[in-house]
Amino acid sequence: MVTESLTQGIDDMIPLINADESAFLDQVRAFVASEVLPFTRDWENATAFPDEIWPKLGKAGLLAMTVAKEWGGRDYSCRAYVEACRELAKGDPALAMNVAAINALVAAHIEHFGSDAQKEKYLRAATEGHVKLAWGLTEPDAGSDARRVQTHATPIEGEAGWYHLNGEKMFITNGGKADLIVMVARTGEKELSAFLMETNQPGFELVQRIHTVGVKASNTVHFKLTNARAWHTPCTFEQAISLLYRGRLGIAAMAVGIAEKAFELALEYSQQREQFNRRLCDMQSVQNMLADSAMEIEAARLLLLKGASLYDAGKDVVKASSYAKLYASETANRVTNRAIQIHGGRGMTDFSLVEKLWRDAKLTEIGEGCSEIQRLVISKQLLKG
Repeated sequence: MVTESLTQGIDDMIPLINADESAFLDQVRAFVASEVLPFTRDWENATAFPDEIWPKLGKAGLLAMTVAKEWGGRDYSCRAYVEACRELAKGDPALAMNVAAINALVAAHIEHFGSDAQKEKYLRAATEGHVKLAWGLTEPDAGSDARRVQTHATPIEGEAGWYHLNGEKMFITNGGKADLIVMVARTGEKELSAFLMETNQPGFELVQRIHTVGVKASNTVHFKLTNARAWHTPCTFEQAISLLYRGRLGIAAMAVGIAEKAFELALEYSQQREQFNRRLCDMQSVQNMLADSAMEIEAARLLLLKGASLYDAGKDVVKASSYAKLYASETANRVTNRAIQIHGGRGMTDFSLVEKLWRDAKLTEIGEGCSEIQRLVISKQLLKG
């Protein structure tokens, strides 16, 4: 396959995943080929995933990658997690984004910071796809500056561990479908923490569905909380936010998958399309675009796999995850733009998948820390001490 030749040799440079994880990734590729890629346009046109996709994802193990086996998870390495996200993105980037966030942010939060009672109630059902999940951080006035969160949590008298949440959340991925949301809220003037909130209650009010340019199938919403009941997961804001580092690697994997699929389509088209009695791939200008794309994809994947390997080794991944997320996301945007150019007029229509990948790629430069924030994180790490 094109993408196999594109990354030939990379796997030899990174510690190998085990046999179980390798077999899992083979299953993921088969799942993407049969259950994802054929429907990506349908899901975009419907601006929604079908409800039955979640149990299918659960059965395939894609919602349990980061969770320990004792709670129904697979306990796979970060490398296997990012490779699965990359494969999913080649089928449908919006689905990959959801799966990446569910594993790295939501399920991981419940496992790391939830009580045994909370894990018993939610975690196994979530990994099986019976409880749909979302991560609730962003607000109308709190985006990149997450400490501006204004949603307030007030203890409910006589109910230890339970709080009322009041405020608004915006741009919440899968928020319109979620049964359970991990909610970041303010517990004091300077303190923030996180809570588990079920959406099937009077305190949760959907304000609007937010229709986006790309990743259209993801149910992104704005909602309001009025004395919404939520179960506290004792953790600091810093602890909750630390999960973003693996989450950023998931978005980097999404970006690499988008870029690989766009490159594959552009290469194939350039070999078939003729102009001026020559194939496009025989023209130097097109060859230059293909060469740049192939090189940047390989560099992005190496940064991604380095970050995942550092995570698996228990090392600091703050800088590495930002390197990977920043470079991979900007690579995805450059590669999809070149793929559009190679396709010419057809690239601007839904005759080809490249225009969808082009739109989907933009999200990777914004979600889970925009490019400007990644550069800020990197510079702070470089200037430390």
